[in-house]
Amino acid sequence: MGQVSVVVLIIVIVLMLGLAALAFVLGIQYRKKVGEAQIGTAESKAREIIDDALKSADSKKREILLEAKEDALKTKNEIDREVKERRAEATKTEKRLVQKEEALDRKSESLEKKEAQIQKRSEDLDRKTKDIEKIQEAKLAELEKIAGMTSDQAKQVLLTSVEADVQHEMAVILKENEARTKEEAVGKAKEIITTAIQRCAADHVAETTVSVVPLPSDEMKGRIIGREGRNIRALETLTGIDLIIDDTPEAVILSGFNPVRREIARIALEKLIVDGRIHPARIEEMVNKATKEVETKIREEGEAATFETNVHGLNPELIRLLGMLRYRTSYGQNVLKHSVEVSHLAGLMAGELGLDVRVAKRAGLLHDIGKAVDHEMEGSHVQLGVQLLKKYKESKIIINALEAHHGDVEPESLIAVLVQAADSISAARPGARRETLENYISRLDKLESIANEFPGVSKSYAIQAGREIRMVVQPDVINDDQMRILARDVAKRIEQEMEYPGQIKVNVIRETRVVDYAK
Repeated sequence: MGQVSVVVLIIVIVLMLGLAALAFVLGIQYRKKVGEAQIGTAESKAREIIDDALKSADSKKREILLEAKEDALKTKNEIDREVKERRAEATKTEKRLVQKEEALDRKSESLEKKEAQIQKRSEDLDRKTKDIEKIQEAKLAELEKIAGMTSDQAKQVLLTSVEADVQHEMAVILKENEARTKEEAVGKAKEIITTAIQRCAADHVAETTVSVVPLPSDEMKGRIIGREGRNIRALETLTGIDLIIDDTPEAVILSGFNPVRREIARIALEKLIVDGRIHPARIEEMVNKATKEVETKIREEGEAATFETNVHGLNPELIRLLGMLRYRTSYGQNVLKHSVEVSHLAGLMAGELGLDVRVAKRAGLLHDIGKAVDHEMEGSHVQLGVQLLKKYKESKIIINALEAHHGDVEPESLIAVLVQAADSISAARPGARRETLENYISRLDKLESIANEFPGVSKSYAIQAGREIRMVVQPDVINDDQMRILARDVAKRIEQEMEYPGQIKVNVIRETRVVDYAK
């Protein structure tokens, strides 16, 4: 019973497995049929899509071809039109060129004809010129025979006559120009000359712009220069003076336009040489000491000048400025000594004329006070002096005397006239400006020799300490017109060959004397 059940169970299982296998096979076949059906549907849709795409592509292709044909046709038409236009322009250009060639040919023919005519006229002109030359030679020979002079002699006579006329015209023009120039430029000339003299005179005199400091040995030069030049730079920076260390044995040259700074540099350098310790800190210390010494000396010099001239009541700053003039020179003349001398001269003349001697001395002492600051401030020494005197409340008489001593303004008092005269006397006297007697006489001889070299000058005299040359000319050789030209030529010659302070007046004298006797 049990075995039958097992067999039945196995049979049932086998049947079930068979049914399952059958169902699986049927399912697979069904799915295959369904998949084949779907594939067929997809293939049909794909064929439809491809057919539609092909149809659309053919349509687009036809449209593109049509557009391309239309563009090509338009381009061809444009090119044809442009070619026609260019051909037309080329035709026109060719016609113009042909016309120009024809015109050029005509002009060439015309020029050839003209050239032939010119050549013919030139030959005729040459022939006529030769005929005229022959006629001129014949006429010239006839004129020489009639006049009794050769052509060279006649030219000389003509040149002499023309030269006389030209000299007269030159003298007239020169006189007119001088008169006009004097009217227009006298004021400006005074200002320029005064400023140039007082500011630049000392600049061109070597001995007033340099100081020489002797050295114990040339080895000291290296110590003054210092490592990489630090010592010399420090000294130049602190003093404002240039140190020239060249091949001059055992000497250093201090160069600068400010005499006070140059004196400070000289004293400081001498102290450093004596001390032997030369380095920037020591240099600064010595420069400060030298500055104090120079300031003390300046005040002492100013006080000594006021004591010597008996001028009292000056502002302390004016006394200091007077002391600074001790280091200022003009053409080698010490300005402080010059001021003291002018003060004495003005006082003496004021005493003789019964004027106020104290005011005259005060004005004379202060007349060049502006030169103490003219290296530091802009303006002439007259302008600067006026500013200083106004600042320190000096009287109008003193201010006018200073302002008028070079003729910049008119003198308003006799004191101003005396100061002007005393200034000229002090500057003009021989030896005032460190000229030796030999140089002074040599300059006078040179003046007279220059004047005597000109034809027609009979005598010449150098007067006014060489500030004027008077020439006496022969009246039968030099006429009135030639006198002015002679004066200008002599002045130019003096300017070119001589060096002198101020100016030299050239005075030409022509005198005709007629003597007769009553019997």
